Amino acid sequence: MIKVGIVGGTGYTGAELLRLLAQHPKVQVTMLTSRKEAGLRADQHFPHLRGYTDLSFSAPDLDQLAGCEAVFFATPHGACMEMAPALVARGVKIVDLSADFRLKDPAVFKRWYGMDHSCPELLAEAVYGLPEVNRVDISRARVVGNPGCYPTSVQLGYLPLLEAGLVETDGLIADCKSGVSGAGREAKVGSLFGEAADTMKAYGIPGHRHLPEITQGLDAVSDTPVSLVFSPHLTPMIRGIHATLYARLKDPSVDLQSLFEQRYKGEPFVDVMPAGEHPETRSVRGSNRCRIAVHKATDGKTVVVLSVIDNLVKGASGQAIQNLNLMLGLDESLGLDAPPLSP
Repeated sequence: MIKVGIVGGTGYTGAELLRLLAQHPKVQVTMLTSRKEAGLRADQHFPHLRGYTDLSFSAPDLDQLAGCEAVFFATPHGACMEMAPALVARGVKIVDLSADFRLKDPAVFKRWYGMDHSCPELLAEAVYGLPEVNRVDISRARVVGNPGCYPTSVQLGYLPLLEAGLVETDGLIADCKSGVSGAGREAKVGSLFGEAADTMKAYGIPGHRHLPEITQGLDAVSDTPVSLVFSPHLTPMIRGIHATLYARLKDPSVDLQSLFEQRYKGEPFVDVMPAGEHPETRSVRGSNRCRIAVHKATDGKTVVVLSVIDNLVKGASGQAIQNLNLMLGLDESLGLDAPPLSP
């Protein structure tokens, strides 16, 4: 079995890593860290994992982590870049679920996250972990920056259109909705049941941290720079991202259904739905799948793409395991084949 560690294992993404890796046939979690919960059994902290793990949390230790072949960082921004250089120097592969290795420009990282990047040399070689775009580079990488949840759903929805040069790149609109688990497990007033239930609200309209990550990815596949309006919303559900994406077609006669089906043919975790369908967030709950439907608006000139994912799986921990599989030379679907949960 391939030994891996999880740094920062007490949040939702850490719990999802443990849940998914419990069924992985080639990978075993041998170290789970948390300074605050050191000594506590993981299945006491996460009762749903009782019978699936006998690990206890321990304080992060570089020498012990160096005994792993790979380490996931499910930590706040800034933590991974402090530890990653020493681990990489000892041959450990890194999958970072924070933003430390997503943005290629250190100045852009500082602007949006309020801190200097402590290892720009490692940032320069890190690979952005969207397998549907960077599969080959991920397989060769020492460090992968795992994409955010909103950026995953938005990029997968826009990719076929921008790669083919079929839409105007200015005036793109991404209207996105997220479940409350996207805010993390930390106690916050806005995430309380009495605050988040039976209501919906937009947030981050003047500027959301995921915006530069989305535009970086879209610019990379587009002939011209994109201009994107990104509007995130908090919805009264636990899991899920629903992205409704708009763009103006250059040629309204294009066969959009065929375009999307051909682009994602053979992709294990992108499901292009039949023409006329409308994907639901509950149809991907607990799975690593992105479901997409493409429509043409009644004006005949606007394409509307509907993209749904589970923010904790394809939007975080599942995609991180998909990336790890590629980095280790394994079938990227290992540990991720379970169907979604319903209801």
